[in-house]
Amino acid sequence: MPTSEVDAGLATLSDQLVLVTVLLYVAAMIGYALELAFAAPRTNQVSGARRKVLAGAGGPSADESAGSEVSATSTKPPASPGWAQRAGTVALVVGWLGWAANLAAVVIRGLAVERWPWANMYEFVVAICFAAVTAFLFMQIRFPVRFLGAFVFVASTIGLGFAVRYLHVQAGPVQPSLNTYWIAIHVSAAILASGLFMLAGVSGILYLIRKDGLSRLPTRTDLERVAHRAILVAFPIWTFAIIAGALWADRAWGRYWGWDPKEVWSFITWIGYAAYLHACTTAGWKGKKATIIQIIAFAALLFNLVGVNIFVGGLHSYADVP
Repeated sequence: MPTSEVDAGLATLSDQLVLVTVLLYVAAMIGYALELAFAAPRTNQVSGARRKVLAGAGGPSADESAGSEVSATSTKPPASPGWAQRAGTVALVVGWLGWAANLAAVVIRGLAVERWPWANMYEFVVAICFAAVTAFLFMQIRFPVRFLGAFVFVASTIGLGFAVRYLHVQAGPVQPSLNTYWIAIHVSAAILASGLFMLAGVSGILYLIRKDGLSRLPTRTDLERVAHRAILVAFPIWTFAIIAGALWADRAWGRYWGWDPKEVWSFITWIGYAAYLHACTTAGWKGKKATIIQIIAFAALLFNLVGVNIFVGGLHSYADVP
């Protein structure tokens, strides 16, 4: 395809919008953090008598029931202060504004170079942060996951900050193998799945941090439910991304699979999440054991997205890292 000239004005505007996005995400993170910090404590524990009843009736053991969302007493916990709830509402609004700025930055970057705007590591990370925030905001419409706001936005802020500080490259043309419609199919699917996996990964890390007893962190039941739902949606999308990547490889390099480091780690990530879903659906694994599996898969995903491009050579080494 012919290479078009870069619109420097639009490229600069896109970079500025990324900086605006970082500021808005920081503000949303602070608002969500204030709401969570002053929220009424939640408990994971059940009473000793209740545990004995569950165990005697063939229910979960004491350790397993400790992770369930059942209050140890019938006393209603104190409500969160009104100002903390308002801080959460403001954070929600600011988060949507940041999402709009993030979307505009991605779209304008694409218009500036007249191609899909995720052909290098900078553009890819900006798009993944957008996908993670999108997954959180739209999941929040249907499910009560607002408690994850502070953690999702801190992860996205760190990701964007890292991209701006260490990965930024000037907008420009790409090598011919990337200037194809396959980037819209394969990479878009990978970005969407990665955003959902990020949401699940944050939930899983909080699950392992969360202790028994009263805590302002979400209950383990809620965290496990959010992670499982996100992975259920993301896994088939990731599977499609791998298949589409194989078809693209055949078109670009004349083979479907060549054991390139990126291909290998994409497959390792797929195996990790497949193992998680298999353990949950066939072996009935829940709680800590299942969470550890998905955290291992999430670590493989992060290395695949960042480590392989930066530290490992191969046919996918066109990340343009400065």
